[in-house]
Amino acid sequence: MSEVAAAAAVAAPLPLPRVVSEDEAKRLVEGVLATLAALERLIVEETRLVQDGRLADALVHETRKTELAGSYIRELEAVKTNAIALARFAPDALTALKETHQRFAEIIERNQAVLATARAVSEGLIRTLADEVGAAAQPAAYAPAGAGQPARRPRAVPLTLSKSL
Repeated sequence: MSEVAAAAAVAAPLPLPRVVSEDEAKRLVEGVLATLAALERLIVEETRLVQDGRLADALVHETRKTELAGSYIRELEAVKTNAIALARFAPDALTALKETHQRFAEIIERNQAVLATARAVSEGLIRTLADEVGAAAQPAAYAPAGAGQPARRPRAVPLTLSKSL
């Protein structure tokens, strides 16, 4: 198979399943719930690691999280396509899916808050470090009245950080 054909096969969306029985309805919802549970575990772990300041460890599962999120989106499309059949054949399973999805949304909110906090802290540290490096590099001069006054602003100096701490 050529590279172009392989890329097209990967990019082509799979046809959405059509639910025509109670078993198929339950199987579809169970599949979505299983994917959601796996994604939830990864996001909870990521949140914990970021809170602990272990950012490198939090990024280890990024590929798997992306795969699960993609699967979850595709499965939700199948649920939307079959909403009437699911409501008819498996109303209890559909209710459980809605409740689980709501809990997942709350977990995502918490994760986003933790990530925003980590981002703000990182930006604050970098800004403080840059200010301190800039202040140390600025020479002091005296004004005609003898008062201390900063000399003309020196040209900006690049800041280098090590990502492997």
